[in-house]
Amino acid sequence: MRITSHEIETMHTSHQPPARTILIVDDSAFEQRVLMELLSEQSYRISVAFNGLQGYQLALANQPDLILLDVRMPNMDGYTACRLLKANPATQHIPVIFLSGADGADERIMGLSIGGVDYVSKPFTPGELAARINVHLNLVQRASAGPEPEAEAEAGAEPAAGSAPDAVIVSAAKRLISDSLASVPCLTDIARSVGTYREKLSQLFREQTGMTVFAFIREERIARGVQLLSETDIDVQDIALLIGFNNAGNFATAFRERMGVTPSAYRHAMHDEKSARH
Repeated sequence: MRITSHEIETMHTSHQPPARTILIVDDSAFEQRVLMELLSEQSYRISVAFNGLQGYQLALANQPDLILLDVRMPNMDGYTACRLLKANPATQHIPVIFLSGADGADERIMGLSIGGVDYVSKPFTPGELAARINVHLNLVQRASAGPEPEAEAEAGAEPAAGSAPDAVIVSAAKRLISDSLASVPCLTDIARSVGTYREKLSQLFREQTGMTVFAFIREERIARGVQLLSETDIDVQDIALLIGFNNAGNFATAFRERMGVTPSAYRHAMHDEKSARH
């Protein structure tokens, strides 16, 4: 029998501090019950969602202290939900622990690279999962205990604009592109990975950035190339491959069109400038 309530709260006495809230996002009612039984022993408050989109919406509304997120779910998978959570200023601080039967190295790397703080394989050991949850909750508590005034001001700046759904989608897509410049997915896959479709993503990019997705990819590649040329001694050919060009010639052509000089000439100019400063 499926759980119909979005939130199940465990009882705690009035003299105790407020119980911390954990959001479970899993399409399996059995897995939800297993997790609820484990968490209820620790006096956590528990919220439940059945897919990534519902989990993302509940996280926005309820601001849980931690999210347990399955990967393979209908409508929106866990990776997509995590990208949106981390792209939204209102939810990016919430630690996400992936719980998944997909235990390959690629799945683990993906989960951690998009913002998960941990990745636990199913079937899990209850004691180990409870310990991991406690560790990450305590880390967040320490981090939020004494923020610098500047950090508080920055964190509170214009939250409404940053949390707008369209802005979150574009922000998530930008991060996905920046993290995969060597082999950027096709536009359809980028859109699917941030919970939308290619026509919608193209429209949002033009509205919010004034450029197409492909123009943004080109700008990101050149910007990363500038950084690598300035800060490293990596060969120009290797830089070209690292940022998604087929060869050094294509990189040089695109770089010269954007920067007015070749990559080698830019690097020499940067080295000369550094030498003059020293």
